[in-house]
Amino acid sequence: MSIISQIGRRSPGVRLLIAGIYAVLLLGAVTMIYPFAIMVSGSMRSAVDLRETALVPGFLRSDEALYRKYIEALFNESVDVMNSVYDESVPSFQQVRPPERPNRRFAEEWLAFMENSRLPDYFTACGAMAADISKTIPQGLREFKRYVADRHGAGIDEVNAALGTDFIGWSAFFVIPENYAPRIRMPQNTPLAAALNEFTRRQPRGNVFCHSPEGFFKRQYVTSVYSRDVANYNKAHGTGYRSYEELHLSETLPEGSALEQNDWESFVRGNLNLLWVRVDERALPLYRAFLKAKYRDIDVLNRDYGTSYESFADIPLMTEPPFDGLALSDWAALVSGWQDPDTGREYRMPAGQLRVHSVEFLFRNYLRTKYGEVGALNAECGTAFRHFMDVVPPQKDAHYFSFLDSRKELRWEFATRNYKTVLEYLLFHGRGILNTAIYCTLAVFLALLVNPLAAYALSRYRMPSTYKILLFLMLTMAFPAMVTQIPVFLMLRKLNLLNTFAALILPGLANGYSIFLLKGFFDSLPRELYENAAIDGAGEWTMFWRITMSLSTPILSVIALHAFTAAYANFMYALLICQDEKMWTLMVWLYQLQERSGQGVVYASLLIAAIPTFVIFILCQKVIMRGIVVPVEK
Repeated sequence: MSIISQIGRRSPGVRLLIAGIYAVLLLGAVTMIYPFAIMVSGSMRSAVDLRETALVPGFLRSDEALYRKYIEALFNESVDVMNSVYDESVPSFQQVRPPERPNRRFAEEWLAFMENSRLPDYFTACGAMAADISKTIPQGLREFKRYVADRHGAGIDEVNAALGTDFIGWSAFFVIPENYAPRIRMPQNTPLAAALNEFTRRQPRGNVFCHSPEGFFKRQYVTSVYSRDVANYNKAHGTGYRSYEELHLSETLPEGSALEQNDWESFVRGNLNLLWVRVDERALPLYRAFLKAKYRDIDVLNRDYGTSYESFADIPLMTEPPFDGLALSDWAALVSGWQDPDTGREYRMPAGQLRVHSVEFLFRNYLRTKYGEVGALNAECGTAFRHFMDVVPPQKDAHYFSFLDSRKELRWEFATRNYKTVLEYLLFHGRGILNTAIYCTLAVFLALLVNPLAAYALSRYRMPSTYKILLFLMLTMAFPAMVTQIPVFLMLRKLNLLNTFAALILPGLANGYSIFLLKGFFDSLPRELYENAAIDGAGEWTMFWRITMSLSTPILSVIALHAFTAAYANFMYALLICQDEKMWTLMVWLYQLQERSGQGVVYASLLIAAIPTFVIFILCQKVIMRGIVVPVEK
């Protein structure tokens, strides 16, 4: 007979009471499910959507929200880099919007330029390589790890030997995203950098972007001097720009006002990375004179540079700035200005001999060569440029069309990225999973052996001191675990058991509460069973194992569940007793991960950590319900 039909046969008052009970239970279920759903939703978030509170993450429902996460990952969570590349002034990734009128034909022209041009490696950067705010492992970095592992071996030691690195593990493997627009760092001439460059060249165009000196000039330098309001710039320069989008960085010293020339020269000499600065052949005499004034003797220069010039007149002019060493330092000094300490003469590259070499000018020259006139370009690509100087690389449009073609893959990536980060950390960082499996197995096995034996002795043999023993066992529950940890630690140290499984298991081998529960359950078993078994010649072990343990499956499931939960969730004690990383359990490693991770990764780690406990509870639930609840109902 169903529960509904039974309720229908009862009086109205009883039906109302039962309905109230079910309502309270339903409300309790909702209060538990809702926070759990929020945690599941939060486990998929990053910095751009961290403040959302919806049960279903926005990027799973909205393409615009997905686009924001894509752009955040593409630019390695750096909004300044995005503004420079896209020539925008967006304050945060939350304000990012897709292009209003994306031009697919013009974007295809940009992609054709990228394919046909042999750009230096430092022109482009790979996206999804770092997440300093979300503190997760993005897709690009995961793929780069697989790339170097396939090339040099799956072991981190082999990779370290091949790349000249010293990573302690795959979870500690990282790269610093390239940002070569400002004068803060130069490309490194290392095996790791070479592997990253090769990996970047293999990436789809939707996952790479080109650095933009022009965007850096407008969005970082000009706005810092004249504010984000273009009216201030117009007032100072006597111009009439409607927005900074109409302002362009000149390839050479501009022919405008003195203030405009001063801005260009100050930016090129002091702010722009030397990678984008070139000089013409007229600078060769000054370059040789500078080196002669600084080193005096050609042998000194050869020793410091590792060269073999016979005289300073043999030194050629560098076509590209060096990446490191004294040559880079000297090149920077000549561009910015250097004064001879002996003669007081200043050596400084004339502003008229400096030139900006960037992807914007290369792309404009490519279009000028292909179309000849800007009108032909406009007719072919549906643009409205007045002259080629107005052309800006359509990187945003190209990325947007790439985004449209990969929305399904992006949703799956962002939904699982934090979980992959947790799993990668646990699987390739220490022996946390193995240690936890061994610890929990021994804890459950011994809990089902020691506690039942003690409870059986107290139940089977009615000793006069039984209740005193039970009282003593119950008193052990009055002291919190934190109180006993220090004495236990001192005792185990004297026994030389620290950093062993014995140290984890022995202090909690016998549990007073478990013995108390088991004794009460054993007392409820019919005494006639033991008398009949004794008459049939059964020994004590047979009666314990074949009768007591067989009939106590429900309570043993409770004890096993309690033992597993206590061992699996053991963190503070496990960290105190086993300070060697080789003996750390899963909870200790998860704590280390959570200390260095963002909120999304923390939520994902909590959900993953809850899976084993949930599975064990499901396995024990049927046994518990069948052995305790069903007999009561009957």
